[in-house]
Amino acid sequence: MSLLLATLAGVTLDGLLGEPKRWHPLVAFGGLAQRIEQRLNSGGHGWRSHGVTGWCLAVLPLTLLSLLLARLPYLGWLVEVLALYAALGLRSLGEHALPVAQALRLGDLPEARKRVGYMVSRQTAELDSEGVARAGTESVLENGSDAVFAALFWFLVAGAPGVVLYRLSNTLDAMWGYRNPRFERFGWAAAKIDDGLNYIPARLVALTYALLGKTALALRCWQQQAPQWDSPNAGPVMASGAGALGVSLGGAATYHGELHVRPVLGAGPQARARDIERALNLVNGGVLLWLALLLIGSLYLA
Repeated sequence: MSLLLATLAGVTLDGLLGEPKRWHPLVAFGGLAQRIEQRLNSGGHGWRSHGVTGWCLAVLPLTLLSLLLARLPYLGWLVEVLALYAALGLRSLGEHALPVAQALRLGDLPEARKRVGYMVSRQTAELDSEGVARAGTESVLENGSDAVFAALFWFLVAGAPGVVLYRLSNTLDAMWGYRNPRFERFGWAAAKIDDGLNYIPARLVALTYALLGKTALALRCWQQQAPQWDSPNAGPVMASGAGALGVSLGGAATYHGELHVRPVLGAGPQARARDIERALNLVNGGVLLWLALLLIGSLYLA
């Protein structure tokens, strides 16, 4: 029951407050990670062993600290709640996604491009309205898995140290996990560790999306299309999510000046503004489903 209450408290704090506007712990962690990378990967010459060392230096001390703080009498429960709150990005996801949908509805394509550019790493300056809607929908589905469900999963598995370990690892993957000359070797460990930590959550998310949408289509898209995607975890999440919504995602996109021809995911018409909102509803509904299952499990074990 204590786990249930801590989870509800963390989700509620995120809903009420959103991401901290100042002194966000992940911003400070990002600065630390940058300094570590500059020391161990100067000029992009670091090897895989340097990447492993960098990951350990960045993640393990803070994970251990969260473990010790969570064991403090009286204050430990508060530490658990704050750790989950700091790791969740549910409200932030809506704050980024809804303005994209609103701009598309108003026909303000330049504003929609600018807004979706805050959410994705692809180039957005030349996207048409369908391209913006597709990018926004994909981002909601994928970030719902990374920034919401995976954080919940690791909190439920291992409490504060679990969610801290996951969130810091995921942040390092976002900073170091690029396949380019600078990070090809140094970022290998961060990318592989993040893949491992997301393997089970991503498949639970794919199942969640399927259950809350067009179930048969989502499961079929997951089975047939996910293996074609280059990411072992984003593939199941986005294929199932696209199928659950009954829309087509994927296709060509430009990243850092290079055109990537990606497989088509899902089935049905191209995404529109309303599908960004439908994807967000899928994430919110999934969170409610997970909380309901946690409540039932807690009552059963009480």
